[in-house]
Amino acid sequence: MNDTDLNLLIALDALLIEGSVIGAARRLNLSESAMSRTLGRLRATTGDALLVRAGRNMVLTPYAEAMRERTHLTLREARAVLSPDAELLDLAQLDRRFTLRTNEGFVEAFGSKLIAAVAAQAPNVQLVFVSKPEKSDRDLRAGNIDLEIGVLGNMGPEIRLQALFRDRFVGVVRSGHPLTNQVNISQLAAFGHIVASRRIELGGPIHDAIEQAGLSRRVVSVVPAFSTAVALAMESDLVALVPYSLVQHHPLIKNHPGLAMFELPFATPEMTVSQLWHPRLENDAAHRWLRGVIKASCQL
Repeated sequence: MNDTDLNLLIALDALLIEGSVIGAARRLNLSESAMSRTLGRLRATTGDALLVRAGRNMVLTPYAEAMRERTHLTLREARAVLSPDAELLDLAQLDRRFTLRTNEGFVEAFGSKLIAAVAAQAPNVQLVFVSKPEKSDRDLRAGNIDLEIGVLGNMGPEIRLQALFRDRFVGVVRSGHPLTNQVNISQLAAFGHIVASRRIELGGPIHDAIEQAGLSRRVVSVVPAFSTAVALAMESDLVALVPYSLVQHHPLIKNHPGLAMFELPFATPEMTVSQLWHPRLENDAAHRWLRGVIKASCQL
């Protein structure tokens, strides 16, 4: 394409939109004489007059009329290819599937709000939530998932990250449970505990805090999801320790009359829940839009 100056597309688009040399020169911040010379080059390139005089005004030739919309679309596509930030995203027409890897607690707490927000803006977009068998960037790198949501694990240095919110563990018991009146570490350790863990892991900061106080933690049951732990706690004297975000945002748990929440009687590290993605999707307009919707949906 050595014989084609693609910069002429910009001038042609301006001329066809304005329908005059003066208007096109003003649009492109050029002098009238410079735009006249460019029109001459366009005429030589296309073999068409493009603009012809009709009395005191200029009018488009039939060829120019036929090419006006095509020229504008071609220029827009060229800009999108060369400058992703210039891409115009039509959410109403966006037809795409996004795969998000996260744990059940996030989906239960924020899934309905996120799905509603996406559907309101882009009704043809589908969200697929998949489980987290491991904390690894393997699937992000391979393109098997679009986003990872959770606490940062073993990720490569190139993986992009944005914090969504900070979370902490709280205790939940049935309404009327003795721990709803007063909670110290001895009282907490006196009751049986339900642990939510996919890997049957019984340690962690809560377990350590109880043992450091010279007490033992009695784990009665291990379940795969926090919501299951909450359901069991509401029907027993057992204690479930779950993320605060679940209690505050789960539509079936928040403000449930049969459930009481209490703060732990010792400090535990806060958790930062983030969304992570591969840099190949950094400037993808649709992916960037989705990240914004997720961020807005996760405000505590």
